Amino acid sequence: MSFLKLSLKNLFHRPLNLILSLMLFALGIGLISLIVNVNSQVEKQFENNLAGIDLVIGAKGSPLQLVLCNMYHVDNPTGNISIDEAQPFLNPNNPMVRKAVPLSLGDNYRGFRIVGTTGDFPSLYNATPAEGKIWEYDFEVTVGAVAARELGLSIGDEFHGAHGLGGADIHVHDYVPPYVVKGILEPTGAVIDQLILTNTASVWMVHHDHDHDHDHDHDHSHDHRHEHHHDHEHDHGHDHNHTHDHNHDHSHNREHDHDHGHHHEHGPGCGHHHDLHSAEEQKGSNRVEYLLDFHDENITAILLKFSGRNIQTLNMARQINENTNMMAASPAFEINRLFDMMGTGIDAIGALGWIIAIVSGFSIFISLFQSLNRRKYELALIRVMGSSRMGVFSLVILEGLWIAVMGYVAGMVLSKAGMFAVAGMIESGYRYAIEPMTFMQTDLILLGASLIIGFIAALIPAILAMRTDIAKTLSSA
Repeated sequence: MSFLKLSLKNLFHRPLNLILSLMLFALGIGLISLIVNVNSQVEKQFENNLAGIDLVIGAKGSPLQLVLCNMYHVDNPTGNISIDEAQPFLNPNNPMVRKAVPLSLGDNYRGFRIVGTTGDFPSLYNATPAEGKIWEYDFEVTVGAVAARELGLSIGDEFHGAHGLGGADIHVHDYVPPYVVKGILEPTGAVIDQLILTNTASVWMVHHDHDHDHDHDHDHSHDHRHEHHHDHEHDHGHDHNHTHDHNHDHSHNREHDHDHGHHHEHGPGCGHHHDLHSAEEQKGSNRVEYLLDFHDENITAILLKFSGRNIQTLNMARQINENTNMMAASPAFEINRLFDMMGTGIDAIGALGWIIAIVSGFSIFISLFQSLNRRKYELALIRVMGSSRMGVFSLVILEGLWIAVMGYVAGMVLSKAGMFAVAGMIESGYRYAIEPMTFMQTDLILLGASLIIGFIAALIPAILAMRTDIAKTLSSA
């Protein structure tokens, strides 16, 4: 029988000692592997979603919240900023800004966020349509790959959004036209996969009509003072009639800042319905220039890419924070700060894993050392049958290595089981995908560390076994 088989059989003659050593070893190795894998994949997700953005501008509040909400879509907005205040940064002629992408948040469809933005947003993530096209007109949407798959959406499907960023469809916006799916994006592995994209005007219309609908519930008398002179035809079965003179002079100086006509219908179960812009009026609605005339409208945030690195761009965040009602935050800085805060806890858990692995090494040492007294006669017989001192040494070393290898395999199983659990929680809570079966270079390092721990744990017992006095042992048997 080879030493490999003999060493393995010897281990299974002491199952309780073996199980204890394996449990400790597997727990230590599994914990280290799990922490390193999760941390690495989360960091990679955060880095992938930076998308080259240099600055996020939004309402004052927490800089980290501003970044998490508008870059990673895992938090709530800090508030809104007006187009008038944001105009210098949205202006395409700003020499410091290469690209400015506005975001308007506030609605979701079955838990997936609806984002009002411009056609530049998909290009941040190099996202292109797998089917259909990028939205062009009001209430058209282009859906990320994950959102389309989870929601079962396809080209031509229609749906109404709901108020809020969660999954509870408590206030469904069924008083406006439904969104129509015009395109589905290729998977990118970035946050855009889980978003539903439309133009900013659609988000404005939804929320203006939402305000109107609530006003109507409290007061059936609306005073629409539009310098734009809209003719609002109210066709309803209520005890009141509204008539508005409607003339398009496109002055853009109107109470609701929409370059479109409103056609309110009050029917059974209906709220106020906006007619969409005409195709001519909607031209360019997915470009940032289109938004600049709507001075009193609000957006959630702006994602900025600088045209270059100079003293002005480096000071831009400070200037905004000190001299405006807005707040600017650097995504890279805030994410580094987040990982710095998390780093202490991650390091502590990793250190705990190594401590458990080292303690398991002591357990292996004690197990092998205690077995020497019971196996002196067996080892002496092996020597008598022709084995060398080195052969006996190797036999005990192999037992230590067997425990290390089995503990490592069990630890990897625990690690991957933990990865599946963590991936499920992250997927359900934040809709980010983590690959549970990813093997990293760290896993190979852990294999090497396991073999070293097993070898060191078995070294002293192996030396003692090698020095066994055959004559004395057999005579006392």
